[in-house]
Amino acid sequence: MPDLFHTLLKYDLGHLRIIAGLWGLELESNDADSAAEELSASLLDPEPVRETMDILKADTVTALKALVASNGKMEWSAFTRKFGEIREMGAGKRDRERPHLQPQSPTETLFYYGLLARAFFDSEKGAQEFAYVPEDLLELMKLEGFEEKKEEPLGRLATPIEKAFEIPASDHVLDDATTYLAALRVGRAMFDLQLTALLTTAGLLKKDAPQAEKIKSFLEASRADALKFLIEAWQSSKTFDELRLIPNLTCEGEWLRQNQPQITREFLMDLANSIPENKWWSIPAFVRAIKEKFPDFQRPAGDYDSWFIKRESDGQYLRGFAYWDQVDGALVKHFIHTLHWLGMVDLASPEKGKDATAFRVKSKVEGQRSDLRPSTFDGKIAISSSGKITVSQTFSRAVRYQISRFCEWEDAKSDEYQYQVTAHSLAHAKEQGLQAAQLLTLLVKYTNSAVPPALVKALKQWEAHGTEARVKNLLVLRVTKPEIVDELRKSKAGKFLGEILSPTAVIIKSGAEAKILAALAELGLLAEIET
Repeated sequence: MPDLFHTLLKYDLGHLRIIAGLWGLELESNDADSAAEELSASLLDPEPVRETMDILKADTVTALKALVASNGKMEWSAFTRKFGEIREMGAGKRDRERPHLQPQSPTETLFYYGLLARAFFDSEKGAQEFAYVPEDLLELMKLEGFEEKKEEPLGRLATPIEKAFEIPASDHVLDDATTYLAALRVGRAMFDLQLTALLTTAGLLKKDAPQAEKIKSFLEASRADALKFLIEAWQSSKTFDELRLIPNLTCEGEWLRQNQPQITREFLMDLANSIPENKWWSIPAFVRAIKEKFPDFQRPAGDYDSWFIKRESDGQYLRGFAYWDQVDGALVKHFIHTLHWLGMVDLASPEKGKDATAFRVKSKVEGQRSDLRPSTFDGKIAISSSGKITVSQTFSRAVRYQISRFCEWEDAKSDEYQYQVTAHSLAHAKEQGLQAAQLLTLLVKYTNSAVPPALVKALKQWEAHGTEARVKNLLVLRVTKPEIVDELRKSKAGKFLGEILSPTAVIIKSGAEAKILAALAELGLLAEIET
């Protein structure tokens, strides 16, 4: 930041005389540059600094301390939103109206005392306008009792109601990822926007296509290593954009190209890391504190107008600071839920089924949770003679992934996955280059040869002969005399008859019921359809 002298050089002589007058000084210099040098020398004396601090109003001192506590620099939009604006006026109007005698805000008071200035500085979000205390004046203030204080965690402890129903963190994201990758591989309809974004940023998907070698390494890794892999990919990603993943919001416009989700993510992670470990923390209070202290945490230059974000429920565009809670506040909540999704924080709510109102950091979010399930798997596979396969959630993800490619999927339960071997599923697997013998080898290996003999026989038979039996729904015409079938075959409706089942029963082709009834009527027979 600029020092006091170079800051004062930006002002005209009239402005410098206002500053000097408020400090009880008289300038001898008659040109701005000399006056800036004279004034800076006088203001950097500890004695007048102490005296000036004593006469400032409480709200002005609070504003100055907030600026000093931010290491002397704060985004202009955030500072003025909290401590008021400066009335814009030229030198002539300023000298006529003398706003320094009746300042309208703490910001304006500090500005005319020379304790605060504004300038554009480079930041991680690009060039932004900041309120700042000149560098050498800042150091003097720290020595005089305005030193930067240790940041306290934002928000407060959760109330008993807010933390009544606990929702522990888990590593279920690994199981969901395994299921999702398998679904993509077998062409099963399934879509999860957030999971797709995570697996893409981790390199397991590329343009929605599974990357076989990387998936193999991911599935064969221990649960701890696999989870760490996903977390690190998420933390370092410049493309995983939490803002775009908030349910019921749609982001539009060119500003998306300049959005920097990684910087926003790191900022929120730092705030989460400042919260005491193993303490339940209020989510509403945390969000309110961010709104109060860091409202522009994701907005370059406090821009609330050029970001086109639409609420899907009614198509309303949420532009302006008035919609902070629906956009920026929603992002903070979504970020906390993402930490929970990745196994890094526990959640709690007033009761089951209610929105989360508290979270608990078990360990610093950069680290690895030590209280999740162990790296080794201890689950099992159960196989019935009918071909039903049940795989425990804790079993090897790589094995479950392979089994799922040979089977029809049934609804998963909370702690297990269920699959069914069918002729159709084996045929589908064969189209992908898989053989029934591979499934049999897999099952024998991971069940210590406890595969039911009937399933062994069925898999070998299918491998050798394919589908040997089929079950179909058919339309059958039954008549009282064989001659009726013969007459129908000779009629123009004969082309709608299929395989003869008996002298008085024949299959009707699908959709031909009306034509067969008409043909029978022409033969003098009235027929009925049984349902």
